[in-house]
Amino acid sequence: MQQTYRKFQGLQNSKSSFSNPNNQQTLYIIIYLVLLAAAATTWYILPTTTLPPPTSAATTTLRRRYYSATCPSAESTVAQIMKQSLLAEPRSAASVLRLQFHDCFVNGCDGSLLLDDTPTMAGEKLALANINSLRSFEVIDKIKAELEQSCPGVVSCADIVIMAARDAVSLTGGPRWEVKLGRLDGLTASRADSDAVMPSPRANATTLIDLFAKLNLSVKDLVALSGSHSIGRARCFSITHRLYDDQAGARQPEAAIEPGFREKLMQLCPVNGYQNVTGGLDSTPVVFDNLYFKDLVVGKGVLNSDQTLYTSPETRAYVEEFSRDEEAFFQAFAEGMIKLGDLQSGQPGEVRRNCRAVNGSPAAAMNNYQN
Repeated sequence: MQQTYRKFQGLQNSKSSFSNPNNQQTLYIIIYLVLLAAAATTWYILPTTTLPPPTSAATTTLRRRYYSATCPSAESTVAQIMKQSLLAEPRSAASVLRLQFHDCFVNGCDGSLLLDDTPTMAGEKLALANINSLRSFEVIDKIKAELEQSCPGVVSCADIVIMAARDAVSLTGGPRWEVKLGRLDGLTASRADSDAVMPSPRANATTLIDLFAKLNLSVKDLVALSGSHSIGRARCFSITHRLYDDQAGARQPEAAIEPGFREKLMQLCPVNGYQNVTGGLDSTPVVFDNLYFKDLVVGKGVLNSDQTLYTSPETRAYVEEFSRDEEAFFQAFAEGMIKLGDLQSGQPGEVRRNCRAVNGSPAAAMNNYQN
């Protein structure tokens, strides 16, 4: 099979650049200087344009190079801003990647996750899986503001999330794939729908398999896409139940956790400690690689929804395969991301001028970007 991805040499030339202490020190000096320079808030007033009315089409035809004629700089603009964002905050790669999962899982990839609440709509940002958890909305805002300057009313917010997530992976050492574009932005969002379908970090493999199957995603897709946890961090809120509570209510650590790793997690997340403290989801939380799966094999999965993939017979073989063969993981991940990106809501949509608000609302005329 022809490979659907290629390595992207952008932010780094090799994974070792992140593990070298001198390079890591230089990276954080760069981050500090960039953040100082960006301390002020910049307001982007989007140009006045006449936009087409929302379409009543239930689905749109997605295709590669969708904007080649209408906005040829779309993909390069997204890539450039993603590079800048990763230099300012390496964690933004994982945050942007997570935006695609949390958007597409709820009624398809329609950018509904990006909508702010209104007096008449409880959106998805404050859903149980998202509150105090999702970040980097300002990265999407910045990309949208730039594209509205060069191609007003053309590139949807939903497509921006798809492109940015792809670049987040490739810029941190993972695979790169061609994205299909042409999505419309949803006209509403639903906190209740998000609460009903988003996987919990406490979920077991059976529950995860069922949730993915409802989206026509296979067991292999589930395991490969869970590899997104190769980058990013988790809060103690999602970890401590594994360390101190078993189903009987006794303060007893989960047996599946490797003892030495359990001690490290208990130091990070003491029983009555601050629940928003975070720890890396694998041994290399800013590099996209297959160490996530290697960690699962030796009992070092941070979340229950991670470790269950190895302890469950339905998913274990894929974990073992991906732990041995990084290329196989990259191939499966790219294919899974394409399938995930194909999910559509089947509802009318539009191309928003402001990713946080539907067109015609008071907030749609102004985009607030804070670095």
